Order: sequence, then C-alpha cells, then structure tokens
Amino acid sequence: MGNAAEQRVDITMSDPKTGKKTIELDVMEASMGPSVVDVRRLYADHGIFTYDPGFTSTASCESKITYIDGEQGILLHRGYDIGELATKSSFLDVCYLLMEGELPNLEQQAEFCDEIVHHTMLHEQMSHFYRGFRRDAHPMAIMVAVVGALSAFYHDSLDINDPNQRQLASYRLIAKMPTIAAMAYKYSIGQPFVYPKNELGFAENFLHMMFSVPSEDYVANPIMSRALERIFILHADHEQNASTSTVRLASSSQANPFACIAAGIASLWGPAHGGANEAVLSMLKEIGTKERIPEYLAKARDKSDPFRLMGFGHRVYKNFDPRASVLKESAHEVLGALGKTTPLLELAKELERIALEDPYFRERKLFPNVDFYSGIILQAMEIPVSMFTVLFAVARTAGWVAQWKEMSSDPANKIGRPRQLYTGEKPRKFVEVNDRK
Repeated sequence: MGNAAEQRVDITMSDPKTGKKTIELDVMEASMGPSVVDVRRLYADHGIFTYDPGFTSTASCESKITYIDGEQGILLHRGYDIGELATKSSFLDVCYLLMEGELPNLEQQAEFCDEIVHHTMLHEQMSHFYRGFRRDAHPMAIMVAVVGALSAFYHDSLDINDPNQRQLASYRLIAKMPTIAAMAYKYSIGQPFVYPKNELGFAENFLHMMFSVPSEDYVANPIMSRALERIFILHADHEQNASTSTVRLASSSQANPFACIAAGIASLWGPAHGGANEAVLSMLKEIGTKERIPEYLAKARDKSDPFRLMGFGHRVYKNFDPRASVLKESAHEVLGALGKTTPLLELAKELERIALEDPYFRERKLFPNVDFYSGIILQAMEIPVSMFTVLFAVARTAGWVAQWKEMSSDPANKIGRPRQLYTGEKPRKFVEVNDRK
C-alpha cells in the first residue's frame, strides 16, 4: 500500500544533549487532506521519539477507506459523500463499498446480499451460551463475549493469510452481528430467540428479530426500517477512531478476526466513544422544559460547572457534522409515521435553535453531531437505551471488517508497538527489606 515520498522536509531542533541539528524527513503525499511526515527512521537515525498523547496529530496507518475533513464538515466513504449514501443507498451496498472499494453493480449486489442472508443464523449450540449470563447482563457485555466466542465455532475462517477465509469471516461478522444483538435483547427480557428471515432486508430483519414473538406476526413499519438503515449507514465507518484503532492494533498481532472485532466492541462500549446518544437523552430529561434552556446554556458556558452540552461539537468535526442533518430529517419522519409527538424532540429542536444563535457556541463551532438526534429516533422506535451502543456496534462492524481486511492484506503490515516518554525512576540498587525506610 505504501506511497513513495514525493518530497522531503528539513526540521531543525535544539537538543540539550547533542545541540542544534537539522533532520531531513520524507513527506508522504495524501490524495486528499494533509500530507504526513514519515518519522519511522527518527529513532534509528537520531535516537528520539515523537510525543503525541491521544494520537491527535499522528497518522497511525495508510488507508483508502474513509476520508474526513473536520474543518469543512466532510465525510466520504471511498470518495462518496455520506449524505448521498445515507439517502440513496442501502446499508449492504455501503458494506460492499467499504470492503471492496466500489459500489456493487446489480450482479455483485445480488451475490453479496445472498452471501449475507445465508450467514445470518448462529450455530445452534451458541444459543446455550447465552444461558451462562445473568438476565440483567448489559447487552454490550454479551456482545463482547459472544462475538469473541465465534472463533470457537467457525474454525474454517480463522486463517488471516488466506484471502478466501478472510472474506468468509467478513461475511459472517456482518451477517451474524444483528442476530447476536437481537438475541442479547431477547434474553434480557425473557422472550424466546427469534430466527432471521431470509426474505427481509438487513434493518427490517433486525427489527423482526428484536420485536416479533412466535405467537403473532410482526411487520416492521417501512419508515422505521429506513430510519434504522440510515442510522446503520451513518455509523458504518469513521476513519481511525478509538474502536477502529483497537481493531487494527489487535489485528496487527495476527489475532483471529472474531477476537479483533470483539476488541473493537469492548472499546466502543466506553462512554466516551459509543454512549453519547444516551447522554443526549439524559441531558434533555435533565433540562426538562424549553424555559430552562437558557439556564443550562449558561451552565455549559461556565468552565467551573461540570455540566456539558451533550450532542454538540465533535473531536474531529470543527464544523457541522454532515451526518446530523440526515438524522434530523429521519427524526421527523419516524415521529410523524408513528403519530407521536414527543416533548424531547421539541425540546431538542429548541435547544439546537438557541444554541446555534448563541455567539459562544457559534464561535467555538459547537454544532449538533450525529448523536444529537439518533437517541430520539431509537427511543421513538421503542429500542431500549441499553441497546443504543449495541446498534452502533452492529453498524460499525462494516467499517471494522473493512479496516481489518485492508490491514490484513497489506504486505507492509507489522505488529503495532507504540513507544513512550519514560519519566520514572532511574537505575537504583536493590535494598534488603530490613534496610528499607
């Protein structure tokens, strides 16, 4: 995958140990966005590391999958705008795009959908695995365990050096994730597991497995299915975020694909990563009424106040999150289709309006992000809060799989091994216990 460096850059530094010196480094050109300075030889040639906590200014890999311009509010998958994909495409088409690099033609689409459809069922013995969990186990805890356990059941797709096995593992992960998620929900409420139906679409099938019962028929509202499809598309991949970086780091050790994706789920479970839409709902409930919005905006401006305005701003986007406008439209469609009027949506709309007119938030570019409306949509669809991050995992599996495949097929791949700035004790002599003070 490696691109040849097209230019070089001189960096002059003052080193207290060696004095002032100039270091010549290669620059690797990006097709879009910032180029990167290649520091791989910095330690070997000059005995120094770079220091970048949180990797905010470090490119950890080379990738052709997703491009983000946070300043301009741009998100592209393989060059396609996320807004167009969310409104004109299907989730499985986006999965194919992320994995293969192009949108499928009719023949490829039919073949790919057929592969996914016929891998949705779990090994029947895995249903017994769920019985080992307490009924009140968090669905994300179940997801981590069950996805990791797939490697104990599907031995024919563990060889990461075999392209055919990598492909088979990819199909299985995308296809089985909704089944695993729905079973986690059914187990938590004491209802029987519902098998997938091959004639249903991806999102429609998930709703069927979540909400149908053997005693009566269930037909998903098409507007709800489409809204969920959009949520899946909008969360499918987001470049080198924490969970994706976790998948790549686990993959670098040549761990099996199911273990790598389980590691990504565990990372996503962190409230700083996958739980923001739940936090938005909690914030709106705390605010309560439109009349109290100014009070809470004042709290958000006060640096000494721990209150944060959830669903506004983003680590990457310094402009409007391009995914938010799509979900705002979906929120109105879902609530309209269900005939529901919710004070939370009206409160959210008013909070957005006032915040966007406030100079404090405008100057800091704290615009609504994708989480601002997704929680309202999911709540209107009667999906429990405990399942919000699970749905995120179902969607993000597409990106994790694509990133895993890209890395596994890269001949330049090597095990991840970050270095550190050591600030601990210098060498000292061992002291016998009787002589220690």
